[in-house]
Amino acid sequence: MGDADVTKRTAADQAPRRPVAAVVVQTPLAHLDRIFEYEVPPELDDDAVPGARVRVRFSGRDLEGFIVERRAQAEHTGRLAALRRVVSPEPVLTPELLTLCRAVADRYAGTLSDVLRLAIPKRHAAAERALALSPPIGPETDASGPRGEVGPWAAYPAGPAWLRRVAAGEGPAAAWTALPGQDPARDWPRALAMAVATALAGGRGAIVVVPDHRDLDRLDAAMSEVLGPRGHVRLTADQGPQARYTAWLKALRGHVQVVIGTRAAAFAPVRDLGLVAWWDDGDDLLAEPRAPYHHTGVVLGIRAAQSGAALVAGGFTRSLRIQVEVESGTCVPVVAESAVVRAAAPRVSLAGEGSDEERDGAAARAHIPSRAWRVAKEALHEGPVLVQVPRRGYRPALRCRECRAPVRCPRCQGPMATAAAGAQPCCRWCGLAMAPGGFECSHCGSGRLRSAVTGARRTAEEIGRAFPGVPVHTSGSGVVLATVPAEPALVIATPGAEPLAVGGYSAVLLLDAWASLDLPVLDAPLESLRRWAAAAALARPGHPAVLCGAPEGVTLPAIEALVRWDPEWLAAKELDERRELGLPPAVRMAQLIGTRRGVEDALAGLDLSHGGAQVLGPMPLRTSSRPTSRPTRSTGPMESEASTGPVRGRAASHPVPADHHALVRIEAAGTAELTRALQALKAIRSARKEAEVVSVRVDPVESW
Repeated sequence: MGDADVTKRTAADQAPRRPVAAVVVQTPLAHLDRIFEYEVPPELDDDAVPGARVRVRFSGRDLEGFIVERRAQAEHTGRLAALRRVVSPEPVLTPELLTLCRAVADRYAGTLSDVLRLAIPKRHAAAERALALSPPIGPETDASGPRGEVGPWAAYPAGPAWLRRVAAGEGPAAAWTALPGQDPARDWPRALAMAVATALAGGRGAIVVVPDHRDLDRLDAAMSEVLGPRGHVRLTADQGPQARYTAWLKALRGHVQVVIGTRAAAFAPVRDLGLVAWWDDGDDLLAEPRAPYHHTGVVLGIRAAQSGAALVAGGFTRSLRIQVEVESGTCVPVVAESAVVRAAAPRVSLAGEGSDEERDGAAARAHIPSRAWRVAKEALHEGPVLVQVPRRGYRPALRCRECRAPVRCPRCQGPMATAAAGAQPCCRWCGLAMAPGGFECSHCGSGRLRSAVTGARRTAEEIGRAFPGVPVHTSGSGVVLATVPAEPALVIATPGAEPLAVGGYSAVLLLDAWASLDLPVLDAPLESLRRWAAAAALARPGHPAVLCGAPEGVTLPAIEALVRWDPEWLAAKELDERRELGLPPAVRMAQLIGTRRGVEDALAGLDLSHGGAQVLGPMPLRTSSRPTSRPTRSTGPMESEASTGPVRGRAASHPVPADHHALVRIEAAGTAELTRALQALKAIRSARKEAEVVSVRVDPVESW
């Protein structure tokens, strides 16, 4: 054999056996949401593994992407461009994660690139080098932990049976209504930790998602007690780049099988996933504000279905989305018996009812009614009292004293507010200050102002004067307290910022109920109950909770559900009404937002000939509230995250306000057809480089 033959054989041995890489390119353009093929140079063959990050030449620029497959032969008949380089051989895009991201993109009429951008954190080279490729020998969890016990789940008739199925490796789905007023050994963080320990005992991993960092801190402490300090990792979007990527790699490389966190944790690459759980499905923090605007509960539900994992959605109340799953038989309700609920729940009463008005006169309906004063005064002998105020600030909204018309900013029509006692009113949106004596009502000509609603700081002043010598703590925007001691004190908090009290609160006051019930959203009754129940659940069992400011002369379902502590009843009632009216979640809705011309053009190009869909609009966007759902335009020729067309040239420099929207309604069974039609619409408009930007959202939160 000659030297030439040896040289040829060596070159053949070194040639890639699968010289084609199928790549998902990170581009937001909807018409490019597909796989592209690239040639793998011989020098990159070892590193260009499926799941690795790469850089490729695309449309005259270097873009990042992920290899999803290596192929022996290209499907494309033309010449292939070569991979520029392999950013990292770490296979961060696993087949399971790719399948999940594709399903989420299809469910919300988005692009795979949008979902991957949210699902996989940015690479941090130092984190890759610092973490061992293989997990350490021996379990990371504490073997002495109370695995195998039912713990807090014993209080729910269906709880032990659900845990047994989790331990057996099955995939039961549960809608769990947690008991209020529980001590740390029986509260919801401990219950979730016990469920995770049960999944681990069966050799499977778990993901638990909570809305915010306060909930995450409580869950973290419970997990550390049950699993040991190294049995899990935290994963949140606002961690530092190295900390977040290290936590991600620990799950990917098998160092841990349990990930807890906020929205970002839903896509964690946990091996052998056996349990997904999330807390408080109705909290809007679980809704992703970036395209494709998915909900964490939907993502985890898809993930459980794909992996066969068990599922539990917990909370003190039940959202309509979970109620749909319960009534369809997908989720089994895990609730305590009525007698147990009554013993654990606070005693809820309404200020101004019964003999209050006859005894106290107008004071029975004041901002802080007489009944609330009396309850607080008596409860302070036993411990702290929580006062929930629906609005932060001092006087967050103003009205004309004579005709009660809202006071609006003359420049942007935003609400005018007062930041402190004696301060001049200013706009909450643009900051424009009102000149002294500069108010004149456009309706009646009056120059006098009054407060439309009292904020947390103003409430703290009033209560502080009424209870001299009693410490007053505030928890809200800017400063959120984690805990307060068991000593007598008044705690003023906005919804979602209520601190835990050692031993529980001796009483809870829920002020300005009308402000929550008057929220301009379809879910106002459910959201009101969710806020009230979250605060009242912090009271000691059987202690008083007073709801103040409820509308007179009418019994509202949300208030009835709070007094009876029956959130399941309210969810079922609301869902029945939604079915009669054809409103979500009984039906599927999609929203198109843009200019009137843009929305009309998009509707004309939307193919819904086979789905029985109904189009509502175009109609003007309401101007009474600050717009938050307008499409975000990029600064270059790329498409915005939410839009159906690219923004370029003159339109990018001088964007036209998105002032119209349309709704597309279809039966829930037609969801897949609707989202496919919307994806096709976005691809066509993107390919045509339409100047009019139209944003598309499936299951829009802000519209309801």
